[in-house]
Amino acid sequence: MKKAVVPNSRGTLPSGHARLPEWLRVNLPAGRSQATFNGTLQVVQGNELHTVCEEAGCPNVHDCWARGTATFMVAGKQCTRGCRFCSVETLKQPDPLDTNEPERLADAVERMGLAHVVITVVNRDDLSDGGADHYKRCVAAIHRRLPETTIELLCSDLEGNGQALTHLLDEIPLRVFAHNVECVPRLDSAVRDPKASFAQSLEVLRRAKQLRDDLWTKSSLMVGLGETDAEITDALLQLRDVGVELVTLGQYLAPGRSTARFIPVERYVTPGQFEKWADEARAMGFRGVASGPLVRSSYRAGTLLEEAETGQRLVQLAPAENSSKAV
Repeated sequence: MKKAVVPNSRGTLPSGHARLPEWLRVNLPAGRSQATFNGTLQVVQGNELHTVCEEAGCPNVHDCWARGTATFMVAGKQCTRGCRFCSVETLKQPDPLDTNEPERLADAVERMGLAHVVITVVNRDDLSDGGADHYKRCVAAIHRRLPETTIELLCSDLEGNGQALTHLLDEIPLRVFAHNVECVPRLDSAVRDPKASFAQSLEVLRRAKQLRDDLWTKSSLMVGLGETDAEITDALLQLRDVGVELVTLGQYLAPGRSTARFIPVERYVTPGQFEKWADEARAMGFRGVASGPLVRSSYRAGTLLEEAETGQRLVQLAPAENSSKAV
């Protein structure tokens, strides 16, 4: 496959950076992989679905779609929050929920033949339950049609609404409940929307594990936002303290549009440091760990789940992701 440097999530250079590290590379699909990529695109568009791959400008879209996988984003493509790392459109009053979305989603998962599917959501603070019932119906629709497919839900914090979280998790056929803390606690006010916080996210993860101890819980951290290495270690420890078992760490890459809304990249963390954090996380007791420059919260999600369930290290990063020398 052809290699391409990916400066940021939109494929453009961040302001003030003329050159980026060599390890920030991705494989562009070609041949059979390109055909698979096109097939994924057709299923997503044909079912009128949204993906976080597109809306958030994920740098792994070529890799994942060429493998026949995608991370679906439900409840619309507009978010009620305006975090400074995210390029998803922000609206106080997004479009109404689409009641047909659960079945279209299930149809897409079936057509793609997915053994493991990740559903992520936008924040819907305009709804009394934060969208919890809609998320639950999306999961249920997939399970009814494909009972053997494992399902991972990357959920919002539901504004800390414990009743909504209880309803969501009651008998829901999930294997993984994920919610991202995003950054270290000190950077909350600079990076995340004022309605979000590390403490609130921790409570969601703690409560989810308390409600359903049969589920794997998962979270994700971005680095390069101005944190120290020690703060990453502390954040990992706090995640373990509330029972989180799966974790991903990846390099923050600023959206390409030049605007004061988006926080700039403060540093590009070396692949070697990501490996150190992976070792630390496993030593802390995390059962599944993916840590590398281009890792995102849904990166190789099915393999990460298998790693947790088997106790074997299965997530293998591409050479440019786990070596300080690009190939």
